[in-house]
Amino acid sequence: MKHFGQLLSLGLLSATLSAAALAEDLVRLGNLKFAHYGAISYMKEIAPKYGLKIEERMFAKGIDIMPAIVAGEVDIAASAADAAVAGRAGGAPIYAVAGFARGGARIVAGKESGIKRVADLKGKKVGVARGGAQELLLAAELSKYKLSWSDKPGKDVQIVYLPFADLNQALLTRQIDAMSQSEPQSSQAINKGFGVEVLKPYDTPLGEPIRTLVMTEKMYKERRSVAERVIKCFVEATDTFIKNPKLAEKYVRENMFKNQITADDFQDAIANSPYSYNLSTAHIQTTTDMMQQYGIGKMATPPKAADWVKLDLLDKAKRELMVN
Repeated sequence: MKHFGQLLSLGLLSATLSAAALAEDLVRLGNLKFAHYGAISYMKEIAPKYGLKIEERMFAKGIDIMPAIVAGEVDIAASAADAAVAGRAGGAPIYAVAGFARGGARIVAGKESGIKRVADLKGKKVGVARGGAQELLLAAELSKYKLSWSDKPGKDVQIVYLPFADLNQALLTRQIDAMSQSEPQSSQAINKGFGVEVLKPYDTPLGEPIRTLVMTEKMYKERRSVAERVIKCFVEATDTFIKNPKLAEKYVRENMFKNQITADDFQDAIANSPYSYNLSTAHIQTTTDMMQQYGIGKMATPPKAADWVKLDLLDKAKRELMVN
């Protein structure tokens, strides 16, 4: 009987240890519904491999995630670099830990608008989502062509602020003459025939905007093992999408967009916003400087990139997974 009791105790101990080994660390992810954010969403599918459970919450735009981070409701988040900069300036306790896509924007005009180049935007209404990379890119292009702008009448270009989801409809119904829009929505406008590309706005000092993966300072400093596994999960998810474009297309079209975008929409979108890993302190500093120059983000004290861009986890993960 004593022997049986010992076996039972050992069995219970073994079961307890097994359960502990199987326990997954919870990570709360803030994400956006865009084609080039697909690998970030895919992280939750492979998370158990890294002892993680990732809960994804979708937001309308990157800047909307920052209050959730401040409230302690989000641990990692995907956003445009300028939203991350504005969030950090506003007190969000975040570090920029990776980049996950390049580009991802177009200036698109209405098919009947007669707009063929940026200079033709003079006297027109241009739609854009406030607080996204597209707003900064639009400002940089208008400045390059010496056009003034405001959301009030009286300047060369009247800006109409709308959510990403409403811009295409506004262009279709001619409430606006052009838009600075993300992917895949800009590709959809072109493929459906009511929009024409003016340009991909990457010919300013900003170059191609880099979408940024941010992590809370708390996770980076206090949950180091979890932080390392999160970034390895991110690198594997991204590498998978880069190497297996059919899987990437299937996942984004079916899981994220519920078949509301076509294969052409997806392929055109990703051609303009390829998946990536890399980020640089210099890019974040340029983004910050240009935001300050154009009054985007309304930052009283712009953060210095060197203080909050932390790429050591990314470098380690890429080395361990042998990814360039």
